Amino acid sequence: MTRSSSFPFELLKCDLSTAARRGQLHLPHGIVQTPAFMPVGTQGTVKGLSIDQVVATGAEILLGNTYHLALRPGSDLIAELGGLHRFMGWDRPILTDSGGFQIFSLGDMNRVTEDGATFKSHLDGSTIHLRPEDSIRIQEELGSDIAMVLDHVIALPNSIEALRDAMDRSIRWAARCKEAAVRTDQAKFAIVQGGLDPELRCQCAAKLIEIGFDGYAIGGLSVGEPPEEMYRILDVAAPALPVDQPRYLMGVGRPIDLVEGIARGVDMFDCVMPTRNGRNALAFTANGPLRMRNQCHARDPNPIEADCPCLACRHSRAYIRHLFQADEMLGPTLLSIHNLTFYQRLMQQARTAIENGTFASFLAEHRLRLSGNIS
Repeated sequence: MTRSSSFPFELLKCDLSTAARRGQLHLPHGIVQTPAFMPVGTQGTVKGLSIDQVVATGAEILLGNTYHLALRPGSDLIAELGGLHRFMGWDRPILTDSGGFQIFSLGDMNRVTEDGATFKSHLDGSTIHLRPEDSIRIQEELGSDIAMVLDHVIALPNSIEALRDAMDRSIRWAARCKEAAVRTDQAKFAIVQGGLDPELRCQCAAKLIEIGFDGYAIGGLSVGEPPEEMYRILDVAAPALPVDQPRYLMGVGRPIDLVEGIARGVDMFDCVMPTRNGRNALAFTANGPLRMRNQCHARDPNPIEADCPCLACRHSRAYIRHLFQADEMLGPTLLSIHNLTFYQRLMQQARTAIENGTFASFLAEHRLRLSGNIS
């Protein structure tokens, strides 16, 4: 069990030949089996899908976006209506991000100081000032099971001076978030920064552990660096985190990256990739992705994947392609369902492989299968 009795993390099995872990995280709205993938529900919805459809994919936890929900409809309104779970009709766990990545993604529209970040709303251009204390207050009003601390994300590659400055600020902001927190029924996760510098990553992890949180995320990756560089940092950052607490790799979502992350000891993932690609006619499969607009699928009577139980795979590839060619909204919905189901099945297969002591062969197989060309 984790040292945080309020949100127990049970480490059920560790792989002997890799750092892969099988566990379960106990949260107020349910138990999450790990390794776990969290679909992204940016604005209180997994885009294009009903809650029942998301449940049918096998998802046990969703991610909500603090920045977007604070702007519209407002965290105070969501709190007035009973919190984010009731607002969106999802009765399972929710993790909310802090807004740090959105500040980063706004680029020239933001200015970061020690007090917080000042930026322009993407909706109406109004000026917003977000401090660590504000981020926590908003997430407590949303009522998520896990709240992320506000961190300072910067682009990669970058100078060691810039990386250290952002890392140190992230640590100070994390401490302010913890001090500002009021709710005892909401787990707080800190975020390890430090760019592509192993020493900074280890320093950041050590200082955050000293402050003490319910879980730890590895942030600031998948922002333009090659996959090999990300893996190199994971090799250092994941072992620097407590063995008995959950580890979350933020915003990383290629299927092969999930498998490689699990092999390095990561427990939780999130990404818009399965739904965003689904809306753009790309289907993920165990043998690599398929572009469903391609002519080769026009007369194909086979499902996207023969063994997939999802709603999309009740239909032929030819029908899925037709929906996209005809600009029917059902096409993006069905492919989003398929992709999320694929991701959840991948997590289940990884969990089973860890339990059975076969994760090393699972890893080797998926390194081959997921490196195929798009067809």
